[in-house]
Amino acid sequence: MLLLRVVLFGLITFGTTRVRAHEESGPWGCDPDPEKRVGAEFRPGLITLDGHADDWEDIDGFEFSLLPALDPDQENEFKGGKMTVKALHDGKDVYFLLQVGGDYAYSKGDNSKCPSVALMFGVGDSASYHNMGGCKESPQACTSKSCRGHEVDIMHFSLGNAIPGRLYGGNPVDNKKGNGGDSFGHLVDLYAWNPHCRNLDGIKTGNDSGAQNDWKGAWWHSSLMTHTGFTEEDTPYGSSGQKGTYFFEFSRPLRTMDRFQQDVQFTIGQPSKFSAAFWYPVDGNPWHGSAHYSVGCDWVPLDMTPGSSAQTKLASRNSSGIVSAFALIVSVISLCVSVFIGYAMTRNNNTVSFIPMDRL
Repeated sequence: MLLLRVVLFGLITFGTTRVRAHEESGPWGCDPDPEKRVGAEFRPGLITLDGHADDWEDIDGFEFSLLPALDPDQENEFKGGKMTVKALHDGKDVYFLLQVGGDYAYSKGDNSKCPSVALMFGVGDSASYHNMGGCKESPQACTSKSCRGHEVDIMHFSLGNAIPGRLYGGNPVDNKKGNGGDSFGHLVDLYAWNPHCRNLDGIKTGNDSGAQNDWKGAWWHSSLMTHTGFTEEDTPYGSSGQKGTYFFEFSRPLRTMDRFQQDVQFTIGQPSKFSAAFWYPVDGNPWHGSAHYSVGCDWVPLDMTPGSSAQTKLASRNSSGIVSAFALIVSVISLCVSVFIGYAMTRNNNTVSFIPMDRL
């Protein structure tokens, strides 16, 4: 119970900071790029969820400029580098890879001095990207009834207590409590109606919600040279300021057991509303809630594509090839057996004498 209070306090603190800083200086304006789109191909049995990007080499991604979420002006673009987003699915789970250039920064136990990422998805039909769902109710008045249709699903991963290459997110300890927390790292599953009305999955829905953290993920930085694995005693795992690239790898089932409009439900063949955010301690200064960069000022379409006809034909060709090879082997064996039997019969005919029928 104490641990849950700590997690909630962290969320409340994060949310309070966001409330103070989320006021925009002027009218909101957005000119979304219609070319921005992320495709999730059907590629089963390809990805190992370990934070390494080697198994993603043949997967196409989209490269986004990272602009401040509250002031998406090109001149304020994140100087570390762009973010490349890749996605695929295997018919059961969806996988994401986020890679972004940035000098290595890690401060154990202090999330705001480490990089952080979030994925956000539109759930309700009226959920806007701007204002995180766009419900106009105050924190005291926002409920599942008053903000119906404005639900967004959020996965947030901060690195302060996360070991590179290790898996975080959904686990039996937190799922048993019926919420979307993560007691071991900070890869949490949330829902929101606006920036001031955010909760862990399962919070404010009663004790019988059956909610859980459906996400799993890991992180890595290209300056970390070992592949044998780290433990907590190895912190800070690398040298501060080392140039390189951050990799964030995530997975989640396409469909979840959610009953309260807190999770997005992916459907193969139908687009979803997607966005990604990135926090970074620029010049070593801790970040705060709303000081994050985003891949766009509006939703980015995420296409969950079915298996292509080319893949089906390839599988058919592979299957036909296997059958043909098997048939060839059987034919060769049959020929060898026939030759052996013929040879044996010929040999026996040389030693057995002929007996006329009338002598029997």
